[in-house]
Amino acid sequence: MTDPTRQPEDTAAPTGEPVVSKPYIMPDDPEPGSIELLQKEAAEARDRMLRTLAEMENLRKRTAKEVADSKLYGVTGFARDVLDIADNLQRALDAVPADARANADAGLKGLIEGVELTERSLLNALEKHGVKKFDPQGQKFDPNFQQAMYEVPDATVPAGTVVQVMQAGYTIGERVLRPALVGVAKGGAKPAAAANSNEAN
Repeated sequence: MTDPTRQPEDTAAPTGEPVVSKPYIMPDDPEPGSIELLQKEAAEARDRMLRTLAEMENLRKRTAKEVADSKLYGVTGFARDVLDIADNLQRALDAVPADARANADAGLKGLIEGVELTERSLLNALEKHGVKKFDPQGQKFDPNFQQAMYEVPDATVPAGTVVQVMQAGYTIGERVLRPALVGVAKGGAKPAAAANSNEAN
């Protein structure tokens, strides 16, 4: 018979493993699958996406600038080589004295006109590709665009004025392709002193 005061026996066999309770989660660490965790992951993903978009935009702008620069400055080496031809054409024109040019026969005049036309055509072709000739005669010396070869004593112009141009300079875009070779005045009043004396009068 059955004893009513008797406790029921545990029918499950002991496994020998301790029962582990759920680990404690810090209040600021959301539980996996919670709304807070999903919002945090979404914010991190949005931040990564915005950073990637900004990097791609910077890369696009940098690439566009490099392409524009390569189009503009890609002819630099070729243009430097062609400048020698332009210089030789100018030397050929300068070699003919003014009186010989005025009294020249038809054959010599035709030759001079042909050389002048060739020089103009060459300079126009260079300008189409962004190469421009500049002649700083009478301007204030600028070491960014000119190279001083010597000083000339000249009291009629302010010191630092370009009084002789040995070789014209060229620019390509905003860069100097070749500086002008110049002679600079060392006499005369300083430009600032001349301006002050004009203001006093």
